[in-house]
Amino acid sequence: MVRKDNIVKEKSFGFAIQVVEVYRHLTDTGKEYVMSKQLLRSGTAIGAMVREAEQAESKRDFIHKLSISLKEANETEYWLELLFKTDFIGETIYFEVTQNLKELLKLLTSIIKTSKANN
Repeated sequence: MVRKDNIVKEKSFGFAIQVVEVYRHLTDTGKEYVMSKQLLRSGTAIGAMVREAEQAESKRDFIHKLSISLKEANETEYWLELLFKTDFIGETIYFEVTQNLKELLKLLTSIIKTSKANN
């Protein structure tokens, strides 16, 4: 049996790991506990909703779960920008994480659009 790669699943999991690392950095060195918790919650929820979408009960449920994942990705983008603009994270971390997030946003948007068109 040939294994079919799930790019959005892999990228969202990798992104969650990256968010956990940023969270650790913020709490350990920056002593920032409020915004970092929001980032952790929304940044890890992206992949969690992608996983839930895998077990969707219908095409409509699949689209709904991925739409929630997209909302979480947009919220994550907000927290990253806020943390960057308030000097809690540096330019290198910000651009590296944001680049990966933009890839996820594009993937999720594309999958949702295609799924809606095929529904």
